[in-house]
Amino acid sequence: MSELRDFVAEMLERHGAAVEIVEPDGLEALAPEPLRGAMDWQEFVRLSFGSRRSQDSIPIGLEGDWLDRFGALLGEHGRFSERQITLPGGIGAPGDPQRILDHALDLPNAVWRLHSTKATFTRCLVMAFRYTAISDEKREGLIWIAFNLATGAAIDEIAAGLRGLLAQEQNWQAPEPEIRVAAGPGWDPAVLQSRVRPLLNHRIAQDLGPFLQAMRRRLERDRNRVHAYHDELRTVSLKRLAALSLGGEKQSQADRQRETLRVAAIEREYRAKLDDLRHNYALRITVQWVQTLELYLPVHRFEVLIRRRKGERLIRLDWHPLVRLTEPPPCDWGMGLGRTRIVCDAKLHLTEPAAQAPCPSCGKEWCRACHPGSCPRCGRAIKREDSGLIRI
Repeated sequence: MSELRDFVAEMLERHGAAVEIVEPDGLEALAPEPLRGAMDWQEFVRLSFGSRRSQDSIPIGLEGDWLDRFGALLGEHGRFSERQITLPGGIGAPGDPQRILDHALDLPNAVWRLHSTKATFTRCLVMAFRYTAISDEKREGLIWIAFNLATGAAIDEIAAGLRGLLAQEQNWQAPEPEIRVAAGPGWDPAVLQSRVRPLLNHRIAQDLGPFLQAMRRRLERDRNRVHAYHDELRTVSLKRLAALSLGGEKQSQADRQRETLRVAAIEREYRAKLDDLRHNYALRITVQWVQTLELYLPVHRFEVLIRRRKGERLIRLDWHPLVRLTEPPPCDWGMGLGRTRIVCDAKLHLTEPAAQAPCPSCGKEWCRACHPGSCPRCGRAIKREDSGLIRI
């Protein structure tokens, strides 16, 4: 709990409190009036963060409403920030650009060659989103997604390594004017939303995979239990109904009517129980934007010439010396998480393989980036799901 203790100590100091760390996992704080009112504390408080807690201390942990209290105290501070990272020795060129590109590019239907390389700066956007999934149980999580705004690549893997490096770097440097110019402009809000939404939904679905599997198992168990119970009741009533058909006419008619009503009541109750299960296991997901960090990073930029039949296209890929990784190639359709791209014949779009798949109706292969609405031969409409998958 030392990280939580250090976070609370720094936040209290920023709000004017005098804080002293008490071992093993405690804080003593002298809080000013605005802070006391916001946190509902006395002027002098002892806070404990570990398993050992004194009688006069307030236990602080991830449970309860403490995160909501600290979040309200932070307000909008720290929601958006900019940071420049500079290598002490400059941007060193990679040893073997050809080998790096061999691992970064997978173009089954096209060829490429390295056109040029240069050291420069780029602008990357790293965003954090918090989601809450509620069904019969509750699951919360934090999703990080990142883009290189200069090349358009999704760089989640690179951003994960950068976050670890940034946590160790204490000095915070604001971007210099010339670095801003070299990094290039940002994205239009509409473009940013169109890229963020499918990738965010995909990441949340991945993170919720085990939770959803366990939820489906519980739903199947409860549904089987409800079905077995009502099926047994219904079977007994149907057997009685069959036996009454052999009895006397006057008495059997009243008994048959009673058993028929009982069967109908059992069926209604069964349907009601299924509706209760559907309501209990209905999944509700809320997503909130938490933070955006705009990074100005040193990179080594490769310009690569793509050739497909008689056409050529120049693309850019960045190699990040801070984590020694190359980002995925640009993608004109799809989320672009993998490194395999199919190049279309018409406009040399680089897409995920699914975007060049044959039409299920007429069998024609076509580029969804060129014709995003429907098949150009038969006119069958396509739908691009928020998950980033293309389903027809």
